[in-house]
Amino acid sequence: MKTAYEYIVVGCGGIGSAAAYWLARAAGREVLAIEQFALGHERGESQDHSRIIRLAYHAPAYTALTRHTYAAWAAAEDESGVRLVHRTGGLDFELVAGEQPQYIGHYADSMDAAGIAYERLGAAEVMARWPQFRLPGAARALYQADSGLVDARKANAVHATLARARGATILESTPVRAIRPSGDGAEVDTAAGTFRARRVVVASGAWSNQVLRAAGTTLPLTVTQEQVTYFATPHLREFAPDRFPIWIWHGGARECFYGFPVYGEVAAKAGQDVGGEVVTADTRTFEPNPRAHADLLRFLETYIPRMVGPELYTKTCLYTLTPDRDFVIDRLPAHPQIAVAIGAGHAFKFAGLIGKILSQLAVDGRSEYPIDAFRIDRPALTDPSFPASFMV
Repeated sequence: MKTAYEYIVVGCGGIGSAAAYWLARAAGREVLAIEQFALGHERGESQDHSRIIRLAYHAPAYTALTRHTYAAWAAAEDESGVRLVHRTGGLDFELVAGEQPQYIGHYADSMDAAGIAYERLGAAEVMARWPQFRLPGAARALYQADSGLVDARKANAVHATLARARGATILESTPVRAIRPSGDGAEVDTAAGTFRARRVVVASGAWSNQVLRAAGTTLPLTVTQEQVTYFATPHLREFAPDRFPIWIWHGGARECFYGFPVYGEVAAKAGQDVGGEVVTADTRTFEPNPRAHADLLRFLETYIPRMVGPELYTKTCLYTLTPDRDFVIDRLPAHPQIAVAIGAGHAFKFAGLIGKILSQLAVDGRSEYPIDAFRIDRPALTDPSFPASFMV
């Protein structure tokens, strides 16, 4: 096979497969994507049936992009004929101790600034519309009708298949050892040999520092092992996508939970956000965390008791977190021929759009989308004293 390409994508999970697709739309056979495991593997961050997609977000840097991410998914749906996004509506919850909410107020402000329609609901109003919830009087919620889920497993497969159909080459089970800048391009050293490209896109998640080390880049990343559980609720009709929304419960450290209606399995899915332990890509296990599971079960039995049923299974995954938990979408300042994306544990909903942005950075050296907040040289990534905070 050829060893020189215009564009190489390192990592073929959610973001990497999308980047390969968008680059293949521009350059066809001049695109090589390299994945260290088999496509669809379960060692990273992009597996499983579903991820939340929503217009609601905590900061304007995200609400400036949320509408565009729906458009990026629609492009892949239109070309493939495979439905990826399922709108269910979405609820953001918080227990409000005083007059003003601590978390969902930021969501409301960001949606207001972006002109996104939503509803403010009290506990009784939520339970009148969705009696599956059991809420105390202090609960407050925001409802946004366009929220839902994106099918992660199908999305990755669609992007990879469409990239190949447009001429891209995808190498599976080919670990990347190093990326070395070379003149105006870069060399990518792999287990299958060395490949050269004019531009390289890195979407390697928990392995990012490993592959970027030879390019002189090390980011202050924290990797955690997280998990979700599928509960075979006996009340299936109540938790069908047309009767039950996606939901997020904002409550600070170890008290942020989220969940889905029945989809992908004959079971409803829920998890704790940043509820796991710090690991590395090599030391992680696939064993469920009993503390995180107990936290989740306690929460569900309190607030959504009819969702609980026999445990179908618990699945682990990785989060790759920046200190401010914001994305990285940028080119390396010293080596602009290399573009990097880090999803910070909440990027899959944006994966199609981030792939498009990375393709623009590689092809044009800039993007039409507002991504300045996700620069790689911001204080959170360059100041060793920056205090880490993973709640959004």
